[in-house]
Amino acid sequence: MWQETDNKLYRKFEFANFSEAFAFMTRVALEAEKMDHHPLWTNVWNKVEIWLSTHDAGDVVTEKDKKLAARIDKLLQ
Repeated sequence: MWQETDNKLYRKFEFANFSEAFAFMTRVALEAEKMDHHPLWTNVWNKVEIWLSTHDAGDVVTEKDKKLAARIDKLLQ
């Protein structure tokens, strides 16, 4: 579940291993590129953390962030 804190949408994802985490990040990267909206994220082994905000709007959460978050959620289905 995405949480809105500090003017960002945040979610932590956990996978079985590094390969699954990296594959997920690749799918997210493709969606982000299509939207020209790129996340701040980290990856350590099987964990991926993502923060979304819109720089052009003053680093706050916008509909663009919510749309990307929804697309990211669909990748898990």
